[in-house]
Amino acid sequence: MKNVMQFYINGKWVEPTGSRTWDVINPATEEVAGRIAMGETEDVNRAVAAARRAFPSWSHSSQKERLALLGRIVEVYQTRFKDMCAAISEEMGAPLWLAEKVQAAAPLGQLQIAIEVLKKYPFDEERGNFWIRREPIGVCGLITPWNWPAVLVAAKVVPALATGCTMVLKPSEYSPFSAQILAEILDKAEVPPGVFNLVNGDGVTVGAALAAHPDIDMVSFTGSTRAGVDVAAKAAPTVKRVHQELGGKSPNIILDDADFEKAVPAGMQDVMLNSGQTCFAPTRMLVPKTRMAEVIAIAKQAAASFPPGRPADNSFMGPVVNQRQWTRIQELIEKGIEEGATLITGGPGKPTGLEKGYYVKPTVFADVSNDMTIAQEEIFGPILMILGYDDVEDAIRIANDTPYGLAAFIQGRDIKQMWEIGGRIQAGQVYLNRGLDQIDLAAPFGGYKRSGNGREWGEYGFEAFLEVKAFIGHYPATASP
Repeated sequence: MKNVMQFYINGKWVEPTGSRTWDVINPATEEVAGRIAMGETEDVNRAVAAARRAFPSWSHSSQKERLALLGRIVEVYQTRFKDMCAAISEEMGAPLWLAEKVQAAAPLGQLQIAIEVLKKYPFDEERGNFWIRREPIGVCGLITPWNWPAVLVAAKVVPALATGCTMVLKPSEYSPFSAQILAEILDKAEVPPGVFNLVNGDGVTVGAALAAHPDIDMVSFTGSTRAGVDVAAKAAPTVKRVHQELGGKSPNIILDDADFEKAVPAGMQDVMLNSGQTCFAPTRMLVPKTRMAEVIAIAKQAAASFPPGRPADNSFMGPVVNQRQWTRIQELIEKGIEEGATLITGGPGKPTGLEKGYYVKPTVFADVSNDMTIAQEEIFGPILMILGYDDVEDAIRIANDTPYGLAAFIQGRDIKQMWEIGGRIQAGQVYLNRGLDQIDLAAPFGGYKRSGNGREWGEYGFEAFLEVKAFIGHYPATASP
């Protein structure tokens, strides 16, 4: 039983101003795993004030100082790796293998990439008769979700530190344990007081206070499109920058010349990974209509490769995060059946033997039309929709017929054709014969349309936290900016 009853503000663990608490439920057992204090507006004010005081000094720190800090964070993180794995598995139900190989490992990769970027990042750059200077934007409010808790926190905290920003983090109340460990890591790595602050709480109180706060210069939000719109609306009166990584409904176009025996199971695996709780998972598999029967047969056989089970048993899939999410997924499965999609495997209810815990059957629908609810709404569960297309032009039309544009996947043999198709799809990332197991943390990540704005990861992740200033006039050739 974990009790996280303090916030990290100005380099110290401090008591909350209010008395509200939140029970953190282990989704694998439906039992209380711990309790956290819930922040109030005054807690946000204290954290923002600390970040504001720390900004003048930290914003003028050297690249060498910031590199040294990131290096210390890597060293301390490695000593807490097992703790991070256990926390992630407990708070959001990730199987231990997934927590170890991806969920907790990726932040180390993000740190190492940031170190390499920071070594040579052009904060000052000559452009003809003027100079460009990139300066830290200021105090940042960071709001993160529960599905990839450590990864998504690191995607914001690491570039903010590297660019000289100060920050206040509000992690999801459903996955606060991993954020707590990260705060402990940063504290031991000797992040200067006020540079990093953590306030637990819910979106309607802490998240809203961060978005609207006049002393927050930038909000970086990852979560649902609905919540992202609300954050942007609250931020608008203060005209602060709003960076958003939101929902997705990514297409996976399997071309007629692809190896279907490989492409179909691989696409299914990408959807079932993390119990379907991945924003850019290829949940719409587009296949030639003439080969729908073949695809259905392959999908039926492959379904057994993705068994749900308890996190400690190292099954492929764990539970989804909470009762509300489980119920919504069940409603959308029923909606798919009601609207006439062909249920290939899975379906409503819990898997046999997993009646306790928020487990969902890995589910595949075929003969889905793109106007069905399950083809348009982000389900955020282990549900794959297989849609048929007439020809390549039809596939491109279907791929773009969505309010989202986070990623797209294309499988085939003709690389030139795949590049041409990828160039016509509205998506921030296009995977050519690659899946989520071959993700590149240095590549820019973000989406078109209602999938958000801005990019994260690698050098592109730095840009969200920087303002651009132009110096116009004489600059001594011997001077160093």
